[in-house]
Amino acid sequence: MSKITMKLDDLTCPSCMTKIEGALSKKTGVTNVKVLFNASKVKAEFDDSAVSAEDLANVVTDLGYAVQSRKVKPL
Repeated sequence: MSKITMKLDDLTCPSCMTKIEGALSKKTGVTNVKVLFNASKVKAEFDDSAVSAEDLANVVTDLGYAVQSRKVKPL
């Protein structure tokens, strides 16, 4: 299990939170997702044997949000 924190530069409304949380939650291996709107951050816990950090960043990018940075830590 790992945890990823992604800093985004273009969260503009609370509906962005729902969109991102919903898309990441659907990924196999993701166990917890939280979007921090005011901090423009996404935090997710995931099983790195089922999904990679790169896959999660790609989900966010595919939704139209730019990932400025990301940090991955083992749990």
